[in-house]
Amino acid sequence: MPYLLLVLTTLFWSGNFVISRGMHAEIPPLALSFWRWFFALVILSFFGVRHLYLQRKIVRRHLRFICIQGVLGVATFNSLIYMAVQSTTAINAVLVNSCIPVLIAVCSWIMFREVMGLRQCLGVLVSLGGVSMIIFRGDLGSLQELAFNRGDLLVFLAALVWSLYSTNLKRFPPELHPFAYLSGIVIVGLVCISPMYAIELSLGRDFAFTPSTFFSILYVAVFASVLAFIFWNRAVRTVGANRAGPFIHLMPVFSSILAIIFLGERLYSYHLVGIGLIFVGIAMTTIGVSRAARKT
Repeated sequence: MPYLLLVLTTLFWSGNFVISRGMHAEIPPLALSFWRWFFALVILSFFGVRHLYLQRKIVRRHLRFICIQGVLGVATFNSLIYMAVQSTTAINAVLVNSCIPVLIAVCSWIMFREVMGLRQCLGVLVSLGGVSMIIFRGDLGSLQELAFNRGDLLVFLAALVWSLYSTNLKRFPPELHPFAYLSGIVIVGLVCISPMYAIELSLGRDFAFTPSTFFSILYVAVFASVLAFIFWNRAVRTVGANRAGPFIHLMPVFSSILAIIFLGERLYSYHLVGIGLIFVGIAMTTIGVSRAARKT
């Protein structure tokens, strides 16, 4: 079950990536970040905020943890991604974003002295090879044509922030309800995003609520925010950040499939090879683990 949640999460985030890149000329980055989480909080008000109120004593006891996670996972990560796609290509962004499993392994070692086994390390490398196959279209010679810019640095910073967020989920209080937690970090994130969004508005960067912008924001609020965060948080708490990390490599797979379906792009043999390597790598990191590893 947790692995199905991870697959669905990366599918939803792939849609978020495609939409944020496709709408970057129509919706400023901080506006997309603010309204995404505003509508997510509206949705959570029907079932999540109630748990936040009922567990207010527990929330106060773990307020520091909730604030850290809200700043990392809600305010900083998404805002950096949306700012990054303003000035970088989709290929570069996916390439840099694919370093998340490695960063999670590093963060897990620094914060909790957790070490990935040899099989897990090999699995990450195999799946990363599949990502490279898709990104470079089967021609590693195209690596020479890549040029990195400020947007790529922002994606790397976002990847580091998300790795810290995911690794820190190990500290999740067992008595805290997941909906109370999600509502809490969304509120913290909105508080942090609001002044930055106000500055963006003061600079004249506004947008109009049209059907396309509204449904784009609604998608990222429902699927990439509420559902994806519930699924990711649950899965990482169950299998651990190191084992969940390689599922990030599914994002270029789903992005390619979405581009083929909605943008009319063609399916090539390197897509199939890359997808195959990614699934082999994920299988190496998740199948046949020991009971001790499952408790991490």
